[in-house]
Amino acid sequence: MRIMGIDPGMAIVGYCVMDCESQNILVNCGSIQTDKNLSNSERLLEIHNDLTELIKTYKPDIAAVEQLFYFKNAKTIIPVVQAQGVILMTLKMFGVTVYEYTPLVVKQTITGYGRSEKRDVKEMVRILMATQEIPKLDDTVDAIAIALCHTMCNRC
Repeated sequence: MRIMGIDPGMAIVGYCVMDCESQNILVNCGSIQTDKNLSNSERLLEIHNDLTELIKTYKPDIAAVEQLFYFKNAKTIIPVVQAQGVILMTLKMFGVTVYEYTPLVVKQTITGYGRSEKRDVKEMVRILMATQEIPKLDDTVDAIAIALCHTMCNRC
């Protein structure tokens, strides 16, 4: 089974593609980054187009997406929710089954503590993926953690 992990955002969408059979194998990971000088509609179209290419290339069976449930700043939540909507729509257009996980559930599943710090999540991702090298970009690491969360909760 092939999973796509996605950490939504307007400026940066973290993603990973993982095969999970007897073990989790990272096929690819990275980010979709949009130019802040573009309009929101142009940025959303870029997210849609780039995600479409990733789906066509890697053909995921399912996607694990971070679910937004609380945000401190109302101004910044709106673009993130818009990006999440485009991501969910694009996945649905290609028939990819979507599972959503809150950051609390992801942290609890990955580290055993729902309020763990980013560095703790990063370290557990490194351990769970049995590698010395993990991406530097937090959004990409979060996407891997979201995909791992799905495999640990559902044993795809």
